[in-house]
Amino acid sequence: MKQEEKSWSRRDFVRTSSAALAATPVATFLKKPVKNMKSELPKYFRVASYNTTFEREQLAKAFGFKGSATHNLWQIAARLNSAEGETAIGLGVQNPLWCDARMAGKVSESGGNAIMYSMTERALQMIKGQQFASPMVMLDEILDELLDYGKKITGQTDLRKTFALNPMVPVDNAAWLLYAKINGLANFDQLIPAQYKGGLSAKHKHVISIPALTYGTPIEDIKKLADDGFFIMKIKIGAPGDQRMMLEKDKAFIKAIHEAIGHYETEHSPNGKIPYYFDANGRYDKHEYLLDFLDYAEKIGALDQIAVLEEPFGERNQEDVREIASRGPRVAADESAHTVEETLARIEQGYTAIAVKSIAKTMSMTIKIAQAAHEHNVPCFCADLTVNPILVEWNKIVAARLPAFPGWNMGMQETNGWQNYKDWPGLIDQYHPMGSREWVMSKNGLYDTGAGFFEHSGGIFEEIPFWEEKV
Repeated sequence: MKQEEKSWSRRDFVRTSSAALAATPVATFLKKPVKNMKSELPKYFRVASYNTTFEREQLAKAFGFKGSATHNLWQIAARLNSAEGETAIGLGVQNPLWCDARMAGKVSESGGNAIMYSMTERALQMIKGQQFASPMVMLDEILDELLDYGKKITGQTDLRKTFALNPMVPVDNAAWLLYAKINGLANFDQLIPAQYKGGLSAKHKHVISIPALTYGTPIEDIKKLADDGFFIMKIKIGAPGDQRMMLEKDKAFIKAIHEAIGHYETEHSPNGKIPYYFDANGRYDKHEYLLDFLDYAEKIGALDQIAVLEEPFGERNQEDVREIASRGPRVAADESAHTVEETLARIEQGYTAIAVKSIAKTMSMTIKIAQAAHEHNVPCFCADLTVNPILVEWNKIVAARLPAFPGWNMGMQETNGWQNYKDWPGLIDQYHPMGSREWVMSKNGLYDTGAGFFEHSGGIFEEIPFWEEKV
């Protein structure tokens, strides 16, 4: 027996420590009578082989943020084949600029994507031939090693964890779908481990569709969105330039926006006004500049409409943000909350909301983060990565289950792919197996997430012919 144990790889079998068990559905059965365990324990999945490919999808125009811009997005597909003969395809979208702007600034846009795609390939190599109790265990087992690989090939010794999580999304999605097939599961609720269900316990009939406005968006375009029924705007601040130049541009932008739509009314918000959701993407480096921005917002009468101020400083700034939150807006962490540990650190710093992204940080990590935030009474909402139509559903199945934001009675989700891809209707045809259903397109700023949506889990379990032929 000892000789057999020495021959095991560390990823061949789930570790029997309490930490590993707590990350899997197995733990939910340990308190049950032994006589019931044999029939109720979920089956492990073993990855016998894999394949992967990608497509470039052009954006209609450059999407600016973090002082730079993205022009096209690589759509990644990963197929996992199990030892039992089951197969599943997971999709992901890469964004090196969002993951680590420093790294993206050192190479071309295609070069950054190539590096990130090589990390997806590396992750697939790491799990081939291995057996896991669940996708969450799989991620726990390989994430640190994958990040080390990323540091080695980029030469960036402090590479951000999102640069490893983002390439894992297609792998993680494929693992969830494969795990579901092996265990005969066909609904997202059945996939959520019992100890994480509190963070995903809601069943909202509607999810808010939040459009994204990059700096420089024409004011007439913003006004048209409000006229079309969108009642929460995500507005990118942190314009290009040094800190002073950035601040002045951001002031001018909020002034123009507030003059155009600040007087609009909506029945959905707690105060009846259109709330603003500002995303700085870590561009501000000092509290004084951000407080100056908020002072200006108060001066022009816009402060009470700033509902969320997301990622003002970035992960390397560990300063407390309670002073900023005391001014009114919820201060949200996004890319700096990579894992549960970082999420809890942000909450300790005074952050009062968390942006979760199953489509950027993996579903496995998102489930954990949502539960951690829930246990600390910090609300969550879903943010986008300009993803394709079926990945919108991977986010939406989370948004529809997150406990409601205080003062609201529905889920919240940023979706901007329809604004930015050159051919969104074509992508629905290619990427969404249930693209004609009522929950796919928003109406008057809302997605209909009624019984049909929950019954079909947004369509994520359906095969996608376009990708079945390619990978």
